[in-house]
Amino acid sequence: MTLFSDSEWNAIADRSVEDFRTLLRFETVNPPGNEGEAADWIVQRLAESGVESRVFRCGPDQLRPNVVARLKGDGTGGGPLLLTGHIDVVPVELEHWDHDPFGAEIHDGYLFGRGAIDMKNMVTMCLTITAALRESGARLTRDIIFAAVADEEEGCTYGSKYMVEEHPDEVRAEYMLGEIGGFTLDVNGVRYYPVQVAEKGICQFRMSAHGDPGHGSMPHDAMSTIRLAEALTKLGTTRLPQHEVATVRENIRLLAKTQKAPASLVLPLVLNPKLSALILKKVIPDRGLANTLAANLSNTVSVTGLRAGQKTNMIPGTSTATLDGRLLPGQTSQDLFREVEAVVGSGFTYETIREFEGIEGGTDDPFFEKICANIRRHDPDGIPLPYMIPGFTDAQYFSRLGTKCYGYSPLRFPAEDEVKFTELFHGHNERIHVEGYRWGLRCLWDLVVDVAVAGD
Repeated sequence: MTLFSDSEWNAIADRSVEDFRTLLRFETVNPPGNEGEAADWIVQRLAESGVESRVFRCGPDQLRPNVVARLKGDGTGGGPLLLTGHIDVVPVELEHWDHDPFGAEIHDGYLFGRGAIDMKNMVTMCLTITAALRESGARLTRDIIFAAVADEEEGCTYGSKYMVEEHPDEVRAEYMLGEIGGFTLDVNGVRYYPVQVAEKGICQFRMSAHGDPGHGSMPHDAMSTIRLAEALTKLGTTRLPQHEVATVRENIRLLAKTQKAPASLVLPLVLNPKLSALILKKVIPDRGLANTLAANLSNTVSVTGLRAGQKTNMIPGTSTATLDGRLLPGQTSQDLFREVEAVVGSGFTYETIREFEGIEGGTDDPFFEKICANIRRHDPDGIPLPYMIPGFTDAQYFSRLGTKCYGYSPLRFPAEDEVKFTELFHGHNERIHVEGYRWGLRCLWDLVVDVAVAGD
């Protein structure tokens, strides 16, 4: 369906790029977030297109804003579609950037900025589409909800979690489109577009070792520091038991089906717990792919903090490590603790900091098929691929309202540039290909029109 001429659409895309650059210039680094000015600008930009929005503030001094706008549909096409993204970003190490991370500069066809792919690109695309739908006057067959939320990078407390728990009717939807998916992934010359249908849960915890305190001048064989160090070394060099997740199995099956030998023969073997460790370590040359597959086959733990002792000349009786545990769908924190204890042995104590279970949607839903068809339409050589991310997103909370969540914020990188999307996430010189962004905007627009606009 054509709602805009080519020239009109090009003008919309031009405006979207400029809006994107404007949003990148707001320094919404979390912590502390500072999303206020960016949220105010989003409200103003929507109003310019005749879209009313509401701001739901929370947190200390009510400084954490969430912007929600709704375009009403007649309901004949189904329940609401939620288009969402977070406006906070992670910190930067300025000395490692070639360009100002908040300057929104364009160099060699790439737009540089913290948040360029995580995830002010999706926020801007959703903003553009919401505004364009209003301006088009199209008859909607379902409500469109646009939610620009705060605090995803620090766990969603003041963003999607707050909205789901305190204002659920504002964001309740049948389907959600958010991060992470729709980006180009080139494997041995084959172009894929992962679509997120699952994500791991989290179990962040403290693990403490206990021993005998004493004077620093007299080391002994019951020191908590040494016991903890030995345990962490074991955890860092041991893969936890493998568990099969339907999304991961289908992902690997499709990868193998569309690759040539030997990859087509090797990839299915990673599902075999007896062979996977060897294959992941020795056979798959792409370390990024191998690490992702490994993370999606097991629960994982990473040591992220250490604390022991008060004085240099005192041997501490207790030493503590902070660990970031990630849970496969269907696994619990107690499952993880049992697996950790099987590696390090007994005698340690565990204190949970934060936990929630992973989520997994299905690939047999008609909406997922619509996403796949959208990819094939805009890139006939591209292959859609169901995907589970090893982290978590706002989908963790929106899914609690019964919403079927998909990560689809389409984006294309030129293969010849050899840019790896996953390495840009939270990385130095985060950037996005400008023409790839415009391509993704058109993909997302066409998908929304397909599922939410009347054909008359």
